[in-house]
Amino acid sequence: MPKPSQRDIAERAQVSQTAVSLVLNGKAGVSVSAATQARIRRAMAELNYVPDAVARSLRGGRNDLIGVHTYESVFPVGPGDYFHDFLVGIEERAAELGRDLVLFASTQRPDGRRSIYGASGNRLRLADGTVVIGLERDDDELRRLSAEHYPFVVLGRRDSLPEAASVGVDYAPAVEHVVSLLAEAGHRHLAYLRGRKDETPQRDRRTAFSRHVAALGLVEHWYDRADTTESTGPARWVADGITAVVVESPEDAPHVAELAAATGVTVPDQLSAVCLDAVPAGSPTSSWSQLHIPKRAIGARTLTVLTEILDGRLPIDHQELQPCSSDVSLSTIAPPDRR
Repeated sequence: MPKPSQRDIAERAQVSQTAVSLVLNGKAGVSVSAATQARIRRAMAELNYVPDAVARSLRGGRNDLIGVHTYESVFPVGPGDYFHDFLVGIEERAAELGRDLVLFASTQRPDGRRSIYGASGNRLRLADGTVVIGLERDDDELRRLSAEHYPFVVLGRRDSLPEAASVGVDYAPAVEHVVSLLAEAGHRHLAYLRGRKDETPQRDRRTAFSRHVAALGLVEHWYDRADTTESTGPARWVADGITAVVVESPEDAPHVAELAAATGVTVPDQLSAVCLDAVPAGSPTSSWSQLHIPKRAIGARTLTVLTEILDGRLPIDHQELQPCSSDVSLSTIAPPDRR
């Protein structure tokens, strides 16, 4: 298959070849609108176009394009998407650094999954380096990418990828703070509701919870979202002497609230509740006590780490953790049984 030309890009984006040339050479400035520039870059990604600038980059040059690849089914452009604020932080930092972003939108397979590699190989080489986001990541692909010495940073810690650069969240201090708040309110028997995922971030939360519960002399009770029903959920917990529940995933908080309401358990009077991640604004449990991850700041930091790797100021396998906010409201934390 012949390499796509600037004319092909212009036809796909429905713009002039002059506009394409300006974008490719980093001279778009104010003469090409941001929307048109985005349309041109989208066409480049869809056509798997690799500009000569990449060839120059292999000889030591740069094209100042930063990629964003997601393993989610769609790009997190909506405010309700979990990764949306991370992406906003990435975009804001790119603007501060004078870098253009390329969203790799043509990486979706027929089965809905996304892949870095297509028929022409590594699609990310259009950019100097790439930020990788998404929960359903393909570790084998990322290991291959690392073996190719392509610069990238994974948003989120992953024990299974020690060779890959990453920026994750340090959940331990914040989770310990939640346990301390519950203990100070008088709770001794705490339930922990595990979510459906079992990756490094979830295991970090669980380890911190269990460790601090033991340190404070409390009693932990473990439950799984998949097994939590009206007969095994909040009413059963309260009957067994549990007075507080820590919910791992914001996706599961509404389920707990629905089961509590259906079985006559009031939150927080009979059962205090805390979520270990931010609950979306439109959720019926958005007013719950919850942890807040500084997503924009972490997104921005991820982009900064990538640029510092590209500039040689950080190693290609640099990994770091950013703090999670410990500012937790007491809205659904109350002394045991206030009926």
